[in-house]
Amino acid sequence: MDRIFYILFENHENGLRLHKLLRASGLKATISPTPRSLSKCCGISLMIDESELEKVKKVIEENNVDILSIDSIEKDINPNRDRYC
Repeated sequence: MDRIFYILFENHENGLRLHKLLRASGLKATISPTPRSLSKCCGISLMIDESELEKVKKVIEENNVDILSIDSIEKDINPNRDRYC
C-alpha cells in the first residue's frame, strides 16, 4: 500500500521555514494539517514525496531546521468523504 510522508514540527515557524527552503531547492512540499495519529503538537506538517526523501533530509541537515520527525502513514483516500449530496 502507498504511504504518505509527513515532516512534523514543534512550531509552525520551522514548518514554514522548511517549506520555503524546499521550494527554493526545487523540491515539492505541501503544507498540511498534522494527522493526529502522528502527533498532537504543532498543527502543521509538510507532506513530501517518498522519492525526494533523501534530498529533503539533506536540506534539513544543511540548514539546521528543527523537526520532530519524519513519519509516514498508509494512504487512505476515501472518495466519499465530505460528500453531502
